[in-house]
Amino acid sequence: MRDLVVKDNALINASYNLDLVEQRLVLLAIVEARESGRGINANDPLEVHAESYINQFNVARQTAYQALKDACKDLFARQFSYQEINKRGNVENVLSRWVSEIRYIDDEATVKLIFAPAIVPLITKLEEQFTKYELQQISNLSSAYAVRLYELLIAWRSTGQTPFIELAEFRRKIGVLDDEYTRMGNFKDRVLNLAISQINEHTDIKVKLEQHKRGRNIFGFSFSFKQKKNTPINTTQNPTDLFTKLTDAQRHLFAKKLSDLPEMSKYSHGTESYQQFAIRIAEMLQDQEKFEELLPYLRKLGYKAK
Repeated sequence: MRDLVVKDNALINASYNLDLVEQRLVLLAIVEARESGRGINANDPLEVHAESYINQFNVARQTAYQALKDACKDLFARQFSYQEINKRGNVENVLSRWVSEIRYIDDEATVKLIFAPAIVPLITKLEEQFTKYELQQISNLSSAYAVRLYELLIAWRSTGQTPFIELAEFRRKIGVLDDEYTRMGNFKDRVLNLAISQINEHTDIKVKLEQHKRGRNIFGFSFSFKQKKNTPINTTQNPTDLFTKLTDAQRHLFAKKLSDLPEMSKYSHGTESYQQFAIRIAEMLQDQEKFEELLPYLRKLGYKAK
């Protein structure tokens, strides 16, 4: 099973500043909740083992132990902010901690954390707008800014282009403090260009930056990106044969799996749930032309007609 991370877009767009280890710890906790089937609530702790951190991010054992210990000390103090509309139609500016409790058990090399009540619905509310991606996509990113930028970008995967983001807002979203990298040259070298370079090298998308200027001064950015092409899969099976041999049970099974693929987000209507998306994919697979269009993704999931 692939490690899938799902976050509400309100959280993706929240202004916060986590370092790389803290981000990784939060993402592993989300994956743990999904894979264990326990879900996320404000009462029960989620466990993240150092072994998971070592395997996922390819770091030395002792490095992982120390990194997780340090992350526990800092994560409890971290805050994030976001906006929501109340029943009166007014904007509420919300400030919350990430976790309400966090522990590190030395003898077990394990972190136990409980997400704060405000963050739980932002992670678990999948019926509305969502962003999803494989944890593997950010495993080789060594810059926290690269992780944040990747998350921001794939929220716009259906269009492949972000709207204009004003400079100060972008700095907040990417997690740069007001007193950090105040000179544009330093900001571009240490944050922006580094993040784009890592994303282009290590993830499933290729990013291009557009700078927006007033005179000589940069006042904001926008981004466009494309999905990297999948490696072709050699096969001698005829697509028509594969289509005619796809049973209804297979169609619904693979539709559910396809709905989880990041590459399939371009077919999503954006506001539909996983279940609704999977039902629509199952209907698409009844059409031979659509079936052949989706065949590379089916093959990626292991579909072979007997």
